Amino acid sequence: MSNTDIPTEDEKREKLIEYRNSIDNIDAAVINMLAERFKITQKVGVYKAKYGLPPADKDRESKQIARLRKLSENAQLDPDFSEKFLDFIIEEVIHHHKKIRGGE
Repeated sequence: MSNTDIPTEDEKREKLIEYRNSIDNIDAAVINMLAERFKITQKVGVYKAKYGLPPADKDRESKQIARLRKLSENAQLDPDFSEKFLDFIIEEVIHHHKKIRGGE
């Protein structure tokens, strides 16, 4: 940076590129983690279908939401956002479980 601590246009661009590269790496990690999660939930869906278990488990969902909210608070992330995110994932998992079972 220059003596006045005001970044040049090139420095601003470079810093944004640095931040965006970090975001891109995190996004890739999130997608890979979600893919792994869904591989396991597919196995759960097959298991539930095989043994006649219901696609949804409200008790488990409630516990997961409470756990995720606590993790979010500890990570200084908005717990409401995390709950919405988990709700979306749970909804998708249940949809997959119903398809596996032949219900959709």
